[in-house]
Amino acid sequence: MQESPFYAKVRQGLPALIDQWRRLGQGDPQRLALILAETARVAKLGEPEATPSAEELAAWSRAEAAEQVPLWAAKTATFLLVQMPARPTPENFDEACAWAYCWLRNRDFADFDAALAALPAHLQAPLAQALKAAWTDRQGLRLI
Repeated sequence: MQESPFYAKVRQGLPALIDQWRRLGQGDPQRLALILAETARVAKLGEPEATPSAEELAAWSRAEAAEQVPLWAAKTATFLLVQMPARPTPENFDEACAWAYCWLRNRDFADFDAALAALPAHLQAPLAQALKAAWTDRQGLRLI
């Protein structure tokens, strides 16, 4: 199966998403890895086989790790970033694509407008274009 150009952007943006969560998270690196894994399990965003080490988490935040970032980790980082009082936003379009992809994977929405409206207000403008691309990609995949 050939990857869509949108999904390639998602994969490229996943390390930046993980890195932003690591930078904004509070606690030592091993504690952040534990928080990520436990949140994934509790919030039913994925089932990590094991809690990653601080070194694994750091490795996932490097650009060359784009294909190694587990989806559960990205979905959970998005879940946590969206709720942060610091109101973080993606730092580039690839990262915005990763946020948007994970946003749609974390919840079910009836349509694009519902997905956009459910975002916190501070993310609606920064994610609008990427979310539209994510929605279009998701709808296209449903036709297969």
